[in-house]
Amino acid sequence: MRRKRNTGGLVAQLRQPPGGRDGRTMLLAQFVDRTGTGVWSAAAVLFFTFVRGLDAGQLGLLLGVGAVAGIAGSPLAGRAAERFTVRGLLTACHLLRLGTTGLLLVVHDYAVLLAVVALTCLGERAAKTLEMLFATRVAGERRGVYQALFRSTANAGYALGAGIAALGLAVGTPAAYRALILANALSFVLAATLVLRTREPAGHGSVVARHADGGGAGPADGSAAPGPWRDRGYLLFVLLDIPLNLDDSVLNVGLPLWLVHRTEAPHALVPAFLVVNTVLVVLLQLRVSAWAEGPHGALKALRWYGAALLACCLLLAASTGGGPGWASAALLAAAGLVTLAELLRSVSSWELAVSLAPPRARASYLGVAGMAQSVQKSVGPLLLTGVVTAGGPLGWIALGAAATGLGAVQRRAGLRRLASRAARAPGAARVQGAAQASPVVPLPGGAEGAPVPPAGVPAS
Repeated sequence: MRRKRNTGGLVAQLRQPPGGRDGRTMLLAQFVDRTGTGVWSAAAVLFFTFVRGLDAGQLGLLLGVGAVAGIAGSPLAGRAAERFTVRGLLTACHLLRLGTTGLLLVVHDYAVLLAVVALTCLGERAAKTLEMLFATRVAGERRGVYQALFRSTANAGYALGAGIAALGLAVGTPAAYRALILANALSFVLAATLVLRTREPAGHGSVVARHADGGGAGPADGSAAPGPWRDRGYLLFVLLDIPLNLDDSVLNVGLPLWLVHRTEAPHALVPAFLVVNTVLVVLLQLRVSAWAEGPHGALKALRWYGAALLACCLLLAASTGGGPGWASAALLAAAGLVTLAELLRSVSSWELAVSLAPPRARASYLGVAGMAQSVQKSVGPLLLTGVVTAGGPLGWIALGAAATGLGAVQRRAGLRRLASRAARAPGAARVQGAAQASPVVPLPGGAEGAPVPPAGVPAS
């Protein structure tokens, strides 16, 4: 039976989001967190340069160490979520970042600063993975709608944070930079408080089905699910998802550098790229998520992701052939197309990361899937600056063609995995039915064995 789609607008969906009160509270916590992140992201490089006095080499190493540490945050969070509550872990991540942000005000030693930034990035990436896991549990089959609401509120938070940072940067004094750091720290306090007001969603821990004799029988679906590091099919999905996240680096690194070094467009156009991105995400994310609903919708989005990114790259390659007017129009259109690619990718990556994972081991699988974005943020800018833009127009054409090809490979691999799971489902259903028909085995002392309760994790 086909589910009825909720066609309410953004405001209506925010009032009654998937997950009810808990979903709404978590969305507010994420908005507060992203506002603080927007403040710090806009001020971080200038703070380290003018207040802490780091040179370009020290700053590059600092940011690189932070990016590498962030890669470890996702799998660590996923693993921990199978043993502890998501709510408690997420609160701990906010408090960890509160502590490390406070240390930025007093730490001057460069080695200690490296450790502080590494812990901050690890906590940030772990928090994002835990938010994703919370959403899959509290929103159930409507996780796509929740993800769209989250991206809309997150972009609004980033924009608000950048606006707040602009006020401090206009002042430009060390005291103003410290005030921005305190604003970021305050966001962690408020976010942690809001998280504590939610209830732990169903699906905590790793649930194992048991035979009537009390022996373990692996996952409740009747088939033993391997860990994510031994699941070659899922690891292939994560590996392909890394280059399919390059739209982020194209928007934030490739477009500005290409404008400055290869076109005649005015430099003042650079902020417009982020404005175009923010407006389109807020306006279109819900609609794109509804269009690409479910795992097969996510696979459909992959096809159009490649087309959108290829069109963006072709425009960038052609933007060097005209004057300022043509270059400005081409770059703004490219910003719109890369944003469309981002919308499609966010839907496909989110949904496939959940749908391709065994429901009973979803926490650890999502932790591994979260590494794709972290790895891309580490190597994506290097690829854009060292290979793509250095290659000129042909570099962009090659990137677009590669993204289209990898999207097709990801789509075929996803279809095969979904078909394989569907083929195993009837057998799993028979095993489950047989287990339900088995008599209850008396335990010593006259007590009866109780059935194992369901995990509550929504099946894909």
